[in-house]
Amino acid sequence: MGFNNLFSFFLTKLFAVPIPQKNLYFHPPKYCFYTLNRILVFCAIFLIPLFANADDRAIDSLKTVVKSGIDDTTKVNALNSLCKKYLGNNPQEAIKIATEAKELAEKTGFQKGKAYALKNIGIAYYTQGKYIETLDYWQQSEVVFKSLNDKVGVANILSNIGVLYFDQGDNTKALELYLEALKLAEETKDTLRIATSCINIGAVYFDKPATHDKARQYYLRALPLSENNGDNDLTGTVAVNLGEIYLENNQDDSALYYFEKSLKAYEGSPNIPYSLTAIGKVWAKKGDYDKAIGYQQQAYETATKLESKNDITISLIGLAQSFEKKGDSQQAQEYYLKAEEIAKEFRATLRLKEIYEGLSTIYAELSDFGKAFKYQQLLINIKDTIYNIDVDKKLGTLQFGFDIQKKEGEINLLTKDKEIKEQEIKRQKIVRNGFIGGFAVVLLFAAIFLRQRNRISKEKQRSEELLLNILPSETAEELKATGAAKAKSFDNISVLFTDFKNFTRASELLSAEELVKEINYCYSEFDRIITKYGIEKIKTIGDAYMCAGGLPVANTTHPFDVVKAGLEMVAFIEANKQERIAKGQPYFELRLGIHSGPVVAGIVGIKKFAYDIWGDTVNTASRMESSGETGKVNISGTTYELIKDRFKCTYRGKIQAKNKGEIDMYFVEAELT
Repeated sequence: MGFNNLFSFFLTKLFAVPIPQKNLYFHPPKYCFYTLNRILVFCAIFLIPLFANADDRAIDSLKTVVKSGIDDTTKVNALNSLCKKYLGNNPQEAIKIATEAKELAEKTGFQKGKAYALKNIGIAYYTQGKYIETLDYWQQSEVVFKSLNDKVGVANILSNIGVLYFDQGDNTKALELYLEALKLAEETKDTLRIATSCINIGAVYFDKPATHDKARQYYLRALPLSENNGDNDLTGTVAVNLGEIYLENNQDDSALYYFEKSLKAYEGSPNIPYSLTAIGKVWAKKGDYDKAIGYQQQAYETATKLESKNDITISLIGLAQSFEKKGDSQQAQEYYLKAEEIAKEFRATLRLKEIYEGLSTIYAELSDFGKAFKYQQLLINIKDTIYNIDVDKKLGTLQFGFDIQKKEGEINLLTKDKEIKEQEIKRQKIVRNGFIGGFAVVLLFAAIFLRQRNRISKEKQRSEELLLNILPSETAEELKATGAAKAKSFDNISVLFTDFKNFTRASELLSAEELVKEINYCYSEFDRIITKYGIEKIKTIGDAYMCAGGLPVANTTHPFDVVKAGLEMVAFIEANKQERIAKGQPYFELRLGIHSGPVVAGIVGIKKFAYDIWGDTVNTASRMESSGETGKVNISGTTYELIKDRFKCTYRGKIQAKNKGEIDMYFVEAELT
């Protein structure tokens, strides 16, 4: 899909909010429509459409206003509009123009113009992938909009910030911002903003199979609002997302209905290739490869007419995957190679990831192992590019370093104040009791000194305990010694994820206090178990619990420790379940997954620092949990090879894991005696 055509649609939507799009492509492997996410996000964020080949007359007209020499609100608005003309193809120039708009807005007291200038600067950084700068400017923009009580502006910027967090995988923060934007939209009764907020919220809930029902509820709320507004593109977007939910849950006919609905809504729109691709996806799943290829070919031809390299690449990948499933490896290879050539032209990282995955498989099937290895290496490299450790480290340490310095300053100031007060007390007592004798003064001073020393010692111990409760002891010691803690790579650790399967149902039957009490009871027992085995707790997110063995101090026992802890967790939840059933109370059931491999670990956080880990190992461990069964410890083939001599395991076969393809999985039954 061409940026020019898509953005022209949003010309009338001056305050549209972001619309993340969900997965819309073929299996295997799982293909995420990442670029569509970005396109729709940009359409919403930019407010006024961007044109790769902007209308020269419009630009000239705006430049005339800017050069008029009159420093007023009209010039600020012209600068902001001119900035948008460069956001798509020259973000540095856009930043320069938006900065000029900001400075002039401050000079003239035009706060609304300043808010939009700050927002535009953030957008320009977003297009460059500079997310820290993006967040900084959008948060400044939010402050100005709030000072103006501009609910429309606040709702829009909150959604944009939510997209940023959504991109970074922080669904909890994204959801918080989306819900706040929805509340503001409802207060202003803006149905367009309500619909797009619902789509954003649905995208977050769509990220986990357990919350697909909630995602569907929000999409179904957005659909009639879009239709009543006569907004065909928005209607098409909602329909595509609904179709994807049904497809994920193997309701192929319902998926096809909504995909065809989106195709009808997109008639005359450059969005059509997406619907065609989605429809082809259903037929590929049904095994009708000729029909799937027909739709993909149509999508390819449409994208070619629109001169959209991204859509052309996506269509070619779809054709390659369908021919591969059909058994025509040679034809699949040709389409993959053609897609690779185009994807390299515009550096489509995620597209190249799909291409390299396909080519490595194809060449292996063709027994060309040299090329299979080549593309496997390219795949590994592209994954490293996608996972940008530097950005994560910068996000994590920026605010953390500031908070530590601030805290140290507060401690120093407090200590200084205490010393001054104690000196004053000492002086007064010496004056008042000077005639009593020097010996009494010395005894009094000693008593005060000892009491203060004990108090300081206790406070220091409390601070130590608090720090150790947040960070591993080794990391805490490094932080105290050097004032910073470096990220570290670990060649092999074991990561464990848990999730309560029927959490939603149980939460509906329990009061808020009862729910928190039950979760705390379960997590406290999990904490006790992992402490017993020397495992590091990483974090909890809602009803999900994550821990890892083999760090922060590397060891060779981590796979055994983590598997034994997993067995105890499962046994505890099962016993707790039986007790609650006997009492007629709602209960939780546990899914648990483990995978072993390399990670990077370190401190992250913007407002509250935390020890965390990253890497493909973490993603695979999460898939072990979601692909498991309740009451079972599900492990990957990698972990099995490490523990097979000490545990009895049952081979499950190759199981399809979301975004990972087929993975060897095993259930751990018991420890061998």
